[in-house]
Order: sequence, then C-alpha cells, then structure tokens
Amino acid sequence: MATSFDKAAENYDETFTHTQIGKMQRDLVYTELSKHLTAVQNLLEINCGTGEDAIWLAQQNVTVTATDISPKMIEVAKAKGNFRNLNFKTADINLLATIFEAETFDLVFSNFGGLNCLSKSELEKFFENAQDLLSENGKLILVIMPKNTLWEQFYFLAKAKFSTVFRRKRERVIATVDGENVTTYYYNPKDIVNLAKANFETITVKPIGFFVPPSYLEPFFKNKKGLLGFLNQLEQRIKSSTSLSKYADHYIIVLQKR
Repeated sequence: MATSFDKAAENYDETFTHTQIGKMQRDLVYTELSKHLTAVQNLLEINCGTGEDAIWLAQQNVTVTATDISPKMIEVAKAKGNFRNLNFKTADINLLATIFEAETFDLVFSNFGGLNCLSKSELEKFFENAQDLLSENGKLILVIMPKNTLWEQFYFLAKAKFSTVFRRKRERVIATVDGENVTTYYYNPKDIVNLAKANFETITVKPIGFFVPPSYLEPFFKNKKGLLGFLNQLEQRIKSSTSLSKYADHYIIVLQKR
C-alpha cells in the first residue's frame, strides 16, 4: 500500500475519533462486533490507526495484535497507554501473510474503510491470505465504504458539485484524508461477498451510517444534538440489510472461514 497516513495521524482523533459522529459510528460497530467476541482469544486488527479500537478490544479481555502501515499512527496509539494483552506493530496489509506466517488468529478485524485502500486484485489476494491467518472457524469482520452513499450524494448536490455526486462509482478515487491524498476503491457488499466467497461464508451485513451522517458533516450537526440523537436512534433500529448497506456511509460485514 503506497499511502502511509503519517500526515493524517496528527489530526485523526480530532477530526473523527472524538467527534459526536465518530463516536456514534464507532459505537454502532462495537454493538455488532461484541456479538462475535465470546469465543475469541486472540485477534488481529489491521489499519488500527490511532489505536482506539485496539484499546477497546483489549479491555474486552481479548489478546490483540494491532497493525497499521503508518509509524506515526502506531506512535500515537502507543502513547495512549500500555496494556498487557495489546501489542502494536507497523505492518502493510499486503504483507500480513509473511509477517504472521507462523501465527493464527480467531478474528481479523478492520474498521472504517482501511480495506478501501486496496485495489480489486489486492483485495482478492487479501482474502486468500486471510484464510491462512485464521484459526478453524475464524472470522473476518470488516467495515467498508460502499459505492452508493446517499449522504455523500446529497452533500455534493447541495454544494452544486455535480461532477462528484457519483464519484464512488468510479474505479478509483483520490480522496483527501486530513491533508493526505489517498487512492480509494469503493466496494458494495455484493462485491465483497463475490471476492471472498471461495474462502469465506457471509454471516451478516449491516449499515453503519445510513441515518447517522458522515463525519465531515460534524460542523453542520455540532449545534443540532437533538437531530443527531434522533438519527442515531433510527440507526440503532436497523436490522441486518445488504440492500440498505450499499447506501450507508460504511457497512459492517462478517465473514466466516469455510
């Protein structure tokens, strides 16, 4: 993966992790993730960013190995505290099979679009390698950005940026993340199911951010906590749905090793 995200590390917590919307979306992920932690003893997190999820997982009494391609992200994550059952490591997603050749995990977790940095061919390879990273009946739990996000389409329409309304439908997009240009690929749930089906069975797919807006709308909702809370309540009522997931900001997909 070419992008390092070192620049984004400086402001990521401020622009996403600690925002109202960021907390809401993360809590939605945790609600689903919690359902699959009962039998998990050791977990590999990829694109862990500033370590927020890794720390939460360690607090659930899971042994966590958390990786990110960015040394700066790992540096920020380590500064948040020491946990006996949490180890941070700088690692490229594309090299995981080599780095962890002698290890297996009960669960591999990726949050908030880290896998959207992989091209289709890289993603296919990831699913092939992930099978070897997992123990028997191991799971992949992935949070991915789809192609048809309604909030984004409405946002660009309101801004009269008509050429970017359907940008996610392009083969690849250059997105800006805290001042860093990132080559991004968007995948609907069916794309992931098809890429993974040789090695994984799909357990569930659920929207993350169908009613709750994307984090870049935080300034608009800053003084509208009542409205944001109402949208969050609506979000919590959504059941698993592949059809709604492709219109959300993200979706969570649970895959089990065949």
